[in-house]
Parts: sequence; structure tokens; C-alpha cells
Amino acid sequence: MKQFHSPILPGATIGVLGSGQLGRMFALAARELGYRIHIYSPDTDTPAGQIGDKEFASSYTDLDRIREFAKEVQVVTFEFENVHAASTSAAAEFAPVRPDGRVLHITQNRLREKTFLEGNSFPVTPFRRINSLDDLQKAAAELGLPAVLKTADFGYDGKGQVKIMAAEQLESAFAALKGAEGIYEAFVSFEKEISVVAARTLNGEFAAFPVFENAHANHILDVTFAPAAIDEKLAQQASELAAGILQKLDVVGLLTVEMFVTKDGRILVNELAPRTHNSGHLTIDACVTSQFEQQVRAVCGLPLGSTELHKPAAMANLLGHLWQVGEPNWAAALEDPFVKLHLYGKAEARVGRKMGHLTATGETTQEAVRRVTEARERLLRR
Repeated sequence: MKQFHSPILPGATIGVLGSGQLGRMFALAARELGYRIHIYSPDTDTPAGQIGDKEFASSYTDLDRIREFAKEVQVVTFEFENVHAASTSAAAEFAPVRPDGRVLHITQNRLREKTFLEGNSFPVTPFRRINSLDDLQKAAAELGLPAVLKTADFGYDGKGQVKIMAAEQLESAFAALKGAEGIYEAFVSFEKEISVVAARTLNGEFAAFPVFENAHANHILDVTFAPAAIDEKLAQQASELAAGILQKLDVVGLLTVEMFVTKDGRILVNELAPRTHNSGHLTIDACVTSQFEQQVRAVCGLPLGSTELHKPAAMANLLGHLWQVGEPNWAAALEDPFVKLHLYGKAEARVGRKMGHLTATGETTQEAVRRVTEARERLLRR
């Protein structure tokens, strides 16, 4: 594996593994900075591919094609972490992969992730590895109920997990794993969910965005606002936790730390995502530097930008159900001049699919949330 330390300057080509909306917004930010973009995923005419200079359409397990892709770029990053470790190793033969394959390997598996966090004294909910019904029964006896059983691999937006309320559900919950390895997590009595999107460079420069507060619906992020409605001490603690995690993982690039604030005022780390994040979309319109520009800066070895908020801001996701009775009323949503629309270029709207988002700023977070949610409601005006 080659070592690469020189800054990768505008005019160079950045390779992106993954082709969804995060890659699209990353590509837009990279283009503004003067970079070219190559996209790699199994699909064509993708949200990111529509913006990139070149699409490589092949499986993530096609290592020869991955190598061809890496030969044409100066750095590789990703917007989608469910990529096999062998793929990042193949790419790293020809270009730096940032964050590197070790970070990806840890964060794409819930057991490895929780074990890393616990082993480095970061606060997490108690958990157990589940490979048999006996494991599950023992975990329930030791950690109690209710609890959440999740697949160790390939889970996001609530996929691959079930809440267990009573012992009678243990057998059916285990059957739902369908032979996959699982992780049993003690249920967290939390007051709110927050996230910190942070960046770190090759020389250790660190910058975190203001803490985001997140509300979910059906396990999918619904509304985010910043700054989070938590006291300054907790916000500082969340940022320090993120800094410690990025340092321990030796991240070069961007990483998102999702956290719970418990009802007794503690912070627990829930999940890590080695990329930009849905909760950080408001940074495009509300911060000096967006999370996507920050990712470009971090992976290319440029100085990090300011993460300062211009004003309190909020973001509302636009999911596919909004298209069920026809094209949403975009003009109605934009009647408020402080509302901004971002669509992802997806051809087919499906229930639960992220199709775009709205952002708004305000003098207070409450005003920003009101603006963005009212704008979303107006989309259904006929």
C-alpha cells in the first residue's frame, strides 16, 4: 500500500465509492472547489453520477474494476459504508482511501463498532454478541428487557432491528436474524437524539459542526435543527467525544457520531458513520462551510473551513410518500423566502425513500423548525 502525504489540489480527480444523494452533494461541493469527480457504484444515472465526470458501474466486489477506478483518481472517499474491506484495499494500491479501510471495517459492523467504543472507554449502552437463541436468552437475563436486537452488519434507517418488550418475543426476534450475527443492546431511556459531524486532517487538525438535534419517524430522520436544545456543557462534551473518537480511529476525512442524551443527563454514543450525514444537510445553507465542502477539504489535505452557523437552522426530509398523489407543490413550499429546496435527482419515488430535503433559517431554532415543517406541509397543497 502506497503512502500519500502531499495536498491534493484543485484540478485533481476525486473518486467516490457510492452514488447516492450524499455523493451528489459532495460532488457539487468538490466541483465548486475545482475538482473533477469519478463515481463508482453498481448503478448508472445515479444522483451522484449525474454530477460526476465519469461513472464506473460495477459491483463493489469487482476488484479489477475497483483498481481501474483508483488508477484514474488522486484520492478515494465514500458516501456509503457497506463496501467490502477488500474493495478499499484494492483501491488503496493506487490512491489514498480516506477515511481508510480500517475505519470502514470497524464502523460497518455494529459489534466491531461497539467493541471499539467500549474498549476505548467511550460511553455506550451495554451490549452482547448474539449467535444463538441461548446467547439471546442469556443476554436478556443479564441486561434485561426491553431491549433492541440488531443485525451486526448492513443496518441503517431502522433496517435489521427489532425491539423486544417481553421474553415471549425472544424466539421470533432471533428467527428474524435469519442466521446473521446479532447484537443485543439494552434499551436506552433517552430524552433526545443528537449528532456531531466532525472532520480531521492528515496532520490532526480537527473541526466539529454545532451539535444537531434529531427527530425520527419510523426509524428515518425526519427533522434536524441546530444548535441542539442542550446546555453548553453537554454540547461541549458531545464535541469532545467526537474529537476523541476521530483521534482514536485516526480518521482522515469526515465522521458522524450519533448519540443519545439520557433522561438523567448523560451522553451515550449510539452509532458512527465515516461520512457525511443526513443530519448535516442544513450546513449547506446555514454554515460558513458545508459538511460536503469540509469532506473535500479533509480528504484532499486542505485546511478545514469554519463550521460557524450563520443563524439557527432546521432541515426536513422529503420522503417518497409525498409523491403518492402527484408531483409535490414546489412553488407552495417556496412561498417562504427563507426556505431552500434540495432534490436528489432520483427517478422513482417510493415510500420511505429519501428524495430530497428542505432547509430554513430563523432567528431561533423554533422559528427555523416552524418554517421548514410548514413548507413541507404546503407541498401537499392542491
